[in-house]
Amino acid sequence: MPRKLDLRTGRPVWSAYRAPAVPTDSLTRDVKTDVLIIGMGISGAMMAEALTADGHSVICIDRRGPLKGSTSATTALVQFEIDQPLSTLSKMIGRASAEQAWRRSRLAVSNLAARIAELGINCSLRLTPSLYLAGTVLGPSALRDEADARRQAGIAATYLTSAPLAEKFGIERDGAILSHGNIALDPRKLTAGLLLKALERKARFYAPIEATAIEDSADEVVVATRDGPTITARHVVLATGYELVDIVPGAAHRIISTWAIATRPQSRRIWPDAALIWEASDPYLYMRATADGRVVCGGEDEDFVDETRRDQLIADKSTRIEKKLGRLFPHLDVRPEFAWTGSFGTTTTGLPYVGAIPRHPRIHAVMGYGGNGITFSQIASEIVSASINGLDDTDARLLAFNR
Repeated sequence: MPRKLDLRTGRPVWSAYRAPAVPTDSLTRDVKTDVLIIGMGISGAMMAEALTADGHSVICIDRRGPLKGSTSATTALVQFEIDQPLSTLSKMIGRASAEQAWRRSRLAVSNLAARIAELGINCSLRLTPSLYLAGTVLGPSALRDEADARRQAGIAATYLTSAPLAEKFGIERDGAILSHGNIALDPRKLTAGLLLKALERKARFYAPIEATAIEDSADEVVVATRDGPTITARHVVLATGYELVDIVPGAAHRIISTWAIATRPQSRRIWPDAALIWEASDPYLYMRATADGRVVCGGEDEDFVDETRRDQLIADKSTRIEKKLGRLFPHLDVRPEFAWTGSFGTTTTGLPYVGAIPRHPRIHAVMGYGGNGITFSQIASEIVSASINGLDDTDARLLAFNR
């Protein structure tokens, strides 16, 4: 399992807020379980909570420890809007499949908000509208067509011309789509909360533990670890984020670099409804507010994965993001108190890859790629749980590796 990445550098904004500690043990002997989850970030945490809720015995391992990978680098705009606009995705995979992908994403955000409330996890969750601004990829006319496509799929969308956009939100752009029902949250607090719920249900957490080999047979999977002990499970879930395991097919996705900043708290200057905002541009800009009024803004993505080069660009990229944010909202104090960079994955369609790996039915991969990582992790927790329980999820084929 050699594809290791330095997943993030700099100081993510979430370091300003304390997340609950997640206790782990040392693995000193061979162990068995129903399901082994490799990775203790947001995807692994959602899987652990879902599977323990279904009554499975679960072991989670991570070569760093809980919450120490990509989770802290996310800006946590938890949206149902997929990276590829519905009108564009329809041309790529067909209208029916595209509409179903968007509807499932919409449902996942609703399901996640409901689950957080049901479990009583304090992660600064806030329901929020979102604005998709006209840009270099979709201008006003194309954006209006996109709003029509969403409404035809049963997904509410309001197209705003420049005048109401400026009047309500103070944004000078040619147009935007206004949507409702997305959420903003603290990803570290959510991840810790989900893991602690799984721990209450007798999940076992071992870290730092590095998996070095996976051997699967008809009725079990055996995972070797660097320090010697093995873990035998009926199923294994790879929730390793953007560190790809060689057994996972690699042709349809790639790793790219992104950057983000966060300002000082300035609650009185935040735009109306603290809407999630992003552009129909390339490179695109996206932003949100934290519960205490910081502005988190990111983008400037580049198609390379060299960590040294990525890290060297933090200062330059932060300045660019700061200037773009200042042009959009001149009244904000856009000076960064936090600046960071990270690697993240993307696919051509913007859809994740979720499910059993071809020819390895007991090994499941959760690859929540794209700007909807948390949303896709929720979908994965539903699809993979169903599969392990011997059930069929109606959308499993839509996200499968052999789709």
